[in-house]
Amino acid sequence: MNDLFARHRSVLPDWLALYYEDPLEITHGEGRYVWDAEGNKYLDFFGGILTTMTAHALPEVTKAVSEQAGRIIHSSTLYLNRPMVELAERISQLSGIPDARVFFTTSGTEANDTALLLATTYRRSNTILAMRNSYHGRSFSAVGITGNRGWSPTSLSPLQTLYVHGGVRTRGPYAELSDDDFIAACVEDLKDLLGHTRPPAALIAEPIQGVGGFTSPPDGLYAAFREVLAERGILWIADEVQTGWGRTGDNFWGWQAHGQHGPPDILTFAKGIGNGMSIGGVVARAEIMNCLDANSISTFGGTQITMAAGLANLSYLLEHDLQGNARRVGGLLIERLRGVAAQVPGVREVRGRGLMLGIELVKPGTDQADPDAASAVLEACRADGLLIGKGGGHNTSALRVAPPLSLTVAEAEEGAAILENALRSIQ
Repeated sequence: MNDLFARHRSVLPDWLALYYEDPLEITHGEGRYVWDAEGNKYLDFFGGILTTMTAHALPEVTKAVSEQAGRIIHSSTLYLNRPMVELAERISQLSGIPDARVFFTTSGTEANDTALLLATTYRRSNTILAMRNSYHGRSFSAVGITGNRGWSPTSLSPLQTLYVHGGVRTRGPYAELSDDDFIAACVEDLKDLLGHTRPPAALIAEPIQGVGGFTSPPDGLYAAFREVLAERGILWIADEVQTGWGRTGDNFWGWQAHGQHGPPDILTFAKGIGNGMSIGGVVARAEIMNCLDANSISTFGGTQITMAAGLANLSYLLEHDLQGNARRVGGLLIERLRGVAAQVPGVREVRGRGLMLGIELVKPGTDQADPDAASAVLEACRADGLLIGKGGGHNTSALRVAPPLSLTVAEAEEGAAILENALRSIQ
């Protein structure tokens, strides 16, 4: 056990998970690569859990942060804040939500917590609909709506949570149905559920489930849900913490794959917008955002230095069409990985879109999860210079592949070759 690991174990919680048998200390990065304390170089296919969205040490973001730090780092929301207003204006316009208001937080957890506060206050109900296999954060309220047992340490909650079918396409009672029949069955289940409970405040859903292993329903499911919810005044919260900013390639927001009946009432975001700086936030229609009847602030949400990073990062992303790059390079990468998977019995499915790809592993010849294989692939990738992530839910284990959106074709091929070797090693 190295010295830093021993110190970590002695002062930090046991439940603070670390990857790898010999945990890794990352000391610096550039572009899509990072280096550890021993000087080893890695191609980064996980980006600090989808947070280093654009690139490591991106000059435009580094310069903006440095210049802002030389002026003022923080003043709180009690004072006018030009970078916060400017970023809010841009996000409001990009959100697709009419008459939108934006509230900044420091994380996706806090953003979802705020969204729940708004929805329950606006609807005067503490009942929340959430998706099975979902993950929405670490706070008391966010854990209470997380439909993934591995990330839900308590059943105590201020909310009554009801879990809906549909977030996982290829498992569960409707897995064998066609896409259209799958959607119809999930809608009928939702209608039946609503007949047995008091009127809920909202449905919260990740368009692609992140921690759950990058699973998703057929396009249009949440649009069909939206039609049912809107008839009853129930709000739709789109958790875009992992799917936002063009990562899925096909759309700027994940909800747009389900947008036939309009945008969500509330949208939450975080992770990639700051390219590593701590930014989260909520976008909602003005009547919903303004429904609170007491004062509130966000001490660190919207602070000048993070807003400067967000503005620079968003500008770079749009000017360099990183959504288009995610679509093009991600399309090549998924086809390459599916070609490999077809020759590896332990791979059940390669799924996802853009640069948000999941590789589900099972024990060969069965439908049973193989977490040991997932750990072995993670270790083998690291040994060959590639960092990836893990995920999964009820009896599933998956590898998560989510590189920075500036990934090149050559880097995609480099990473795919390492992944191929690692997957073949578990046969």
